[in-house]
Amino acid sequence: MLSGLDHLVITVTDISRAVDFYSRVLGLDVRYRDRERVDLMLGDMSLRLHWTATDISPRAATPTPGSLDLCVRSVLPLDEVQRHLEALDVEVELGPVTRQGANGDITSLYLRDPDGNLLEICRPLKPAGD
Repeated sequence: MLSGLDHLVITVTDISRAVDFYSRVLGLDVRYRDRERVDLMLGDMSLRLHWTATDISPRAATPTPGSLDLCVRSVLPLDEVQRHLEALDVEVELGPVTRQGANGDITSLYLRDPDGNLLEICRPLKPAGD
């Protein structure tokens, strides 16, 4: 019945600060919808930023900045991601650590966006023999 995600809404207190973080730090392309909604492209889906004081309806019952826990896959090796984050003075809260992903074991780094949302950046562990 379902085939995947189209977009995921992230409630933020400051759209411009969030756009800066997700575009500069994580390299996502930005598509402005209006002053209260911005799409950050992640493959064929988007992370949609909604401002906390928006009148957009319908919306989640309790849209709360900092309540998201999101894991995204990296195309780059995590040591490169970690060097990039260090160069931008973005703190890695944990990692690299081994975790269980949707399709097997992954190695992950954890950090937070400006609103305190937990972001996990992962790479699949290579199968034995690779």
